[in-house]
Amino acid sequence: MVLNHLKKGESIDKQSPIPMYYQIMNQLREKIAAGEYAVDSALPPERELVETYQVSRMTIRQAISELVNEGILVRRRGIGTFVAPPKFEQALSRLTSFTEDMAQRGMKAGSRIISFKETVPDPTIRKTLGLSPEEKVFECVRLRLADEEPMALETTSLVASICPVLQRESLENQSLYKVLTERWGIELDYATQALEPILAPPYEAMLLHVAAGSPLLLMHRVTYDRNGRAFEHVKSLSRGDRYKFVTELHRKAGR
Repeated sequence: MVLNHLKKGESIDKQSPIPMYYQIMNQLREKIAAGEYAVDSALPPERELVETYQVSRMTIRQAISELVNEGILVRRRGIGTFVAPPKFEQALSRLTSFTEDMAQRGMKAGSRIISFKETVPDPTIRKTLGLSPEEKVFECVRLRLADEEPMALETTSLVASICPVLQRESLENQSLYKVLTERWGIELDYATQALEPILAPPYEAMLLHVAAGSPLLLMHRVTYDRNGRAFEHVKSLSRGDRYKFVTELHRKAGR
């Protein structure tokens, strides 16, 4: 379905110090937020937007590119530009598995295991998990799926001694935390994590079905059990066009 809510001469102020592309971008964003443009609706062709706003094609392309970078619009090669689905809001204050999180959204979680091995971790992970030079981890790289759509690429390092004989098959299409609790009695307590934006490298972009250079959210998490022992390190690359992370901030009384 093609968007048809634009009228020739749609109001932008060409005398304003605010760039024209930015005004157009904001108008389109507001219409999408108000529900005037439905998810999966196609934008009109560039030439039609040029005529509507009476601006250059370069100005239209810049407005559209900014909305694509924000994850509000998505380009589909050979087809056009469409309104993207809303981003998943991921709370930073709750420790849940990907499987649990997708189930709460009414979606089917899945995994495709890229690699699985028992190995000596690199020095940074060894120090983070408090391991001796000889101790090993199970390292599993998984592509996380929601209703078969790639959402994140996770590299999980688990202290091998806490879950001996862990098998690759145990991690396919089920919650790792559930397996750890049911088979080895590991009770999760808390985690620390850090987030930063990066641009998608070519290989990771291919797996996540995004263009190389697209925004990703890089997360490092260390998970602890009830005894305060660090047992897991996770490096996760989440699609910037499908996720946003939220948290609550509270001001202490008297400050």
